[in-house]
This record gives sequence, structure tokens and C-alpha cells, in this order.
Amino acid sequence: MPDLVRLYIRHTLIGFAAALVFVALLFWFDVAGLWHLVNATEGGWLAAFLLVMFNGIVFSGAQFGIAVMAMAERSDGGDAGLRGGDAVPVPIPVHDRRRG
Repeated sequence: MPDLVRLYIRHTLIGFAAALVFVALLFWFDVAGLWHLVNATEGGWLAAFLLVMFNGIVFSGAQFGIAVMAMAERSDGGDAGLRGGDAVPVPIPVHDRRRG
């Protein structure tokens, strides 16, 4: 299996685990009465499942994005995107066409 696919699967699973912990904490602290709503309604299990799935998609995407951005290496040894003193302002003449 290619390294990038292995990286994607690993960080997607980490993201879904974080989402599961997040939703469990939401239910544990009964934020906005979610635990009561899940227990009191007939289709509450579906709401809980969808909450885990949608948060899992968001958390895994963020986790994979962080993992990919952390892989970047500076080849020139520069300061992470800070510009040096090389820029010199150059005046550009602008002509007004309405005046002829």
C-alpha cells in the first residue's frame, strides 16, 4: 500500500476517534439536552450516529490536513514564509484614457 494511502487511513481513523470522544463528551455533559433528546425519542440512535459521522468527517479532514501540512520541509533554510529585504518598489505609470 502506498505511503500516502496509509497516511490518509491512519489520520482518518484518528479523526473519527476524536469525533467519537467529542460526541461522547457532548452526551456526558448533556449539552443543549442532547442526551435527553437521544434517549427520549424513537429515532435517537440515528441522530447520535449521524452526529458521530458528520463530526467524524470534519475532524478527520482537519486531522489529515494538519498531517499533510506538517510534512512540509524548507529546502532553502529560510524563515517560514517571511520575506527578506529583496523587494524594491517600482513606480508604474498610469495613463487616464478619458483625458486623451
